[in-house]
Amino acid sequence: MIDILLCGCRGVMGKMIAEIAASERFSSQLRICAGVDIKEGSGEPFPVYKSIANVTSPVGAVIDFSHPSLLSDVLAYACKYSVPVVLATTGYSAEQKNEIAAAAEKIPVFFSPNMSIGVTLVSELIKKAAATLGMDYDVEIVEKHHNRKLDAPSGTALMLADSVAEADDRQFNYTYDRHSERRARQKNEIGIHSVRGGTIVGEHDVIFAGEDEVITISHSAGSRKIFAFGALRAALFVSDKPAGLYKMSDTIE
Repeated sequence: MIDILLCGCRGVMGKMIAEIAASERFSSQLRICAGVDIKEGSGEPFPVYKSIANVTSPVGAVIDFSHPSLLSDVLAYACKYSVPVVLATTGYSAEQKNEIAAAAEKIPVFFSPNMSIGVTLVSELIKKAAATLGMDYDVEIVEKHHNRKLDAPSGTALMLADSVAEADDRQFNYTYDRHSERRARQKNEIGIHSVRGGTIVGEHDVIFAGEDEVITISHSAGSRKIFAFGALRAALFVSDKPAGLYKMSDTIE
């Protein structure tokens, strides 16, 4: 049984993770033993702390679904107690990603911009498509999310763009919106476009546009449950791993 410390436990995703962790599918393998959240609330079947620094009970892993601003505190706690951490938050800066890499030299860190197994498979399909189609096809990515999402483009859109760049020999430039530019599209661009509205959970289209042909690889999230399942799967996966940086594709290899 793995005891999980859940950061952001009173948020939408935190509540969903706690609910699914208590389901028959996971309850024999792990449990949420404590939570961290600055929001007022009650009713959780585990103690909730305002700061991760106040958590003293031993845990087997940390799942962080809170906010990028708390990254340093989360990593400091995980390193102090030598416990694995699953980072499911998006919107990290380049400096914060370096901080994540540094922590992974000391502890197991599972970091993925998207916790969906389906998105992971889409990423692999995109690599194959990019390697096969090459310079004859322009690549554009359109991502859609709900109107409360703070970061744009989404971490998943950037991850998918990185998948294209990894598989193609071109030195790509990521282009975000083109309303201020009056020029023809360059062959080494990946266009990334964001839509925010309503309650869209998450939709991503990767478009390969060639001469008289368009190929689109898409993923649509029907609910946030897929991300909760993924985060719990990640916690189980990383719980017995040595120090290092792990991602969702590692769980399906």
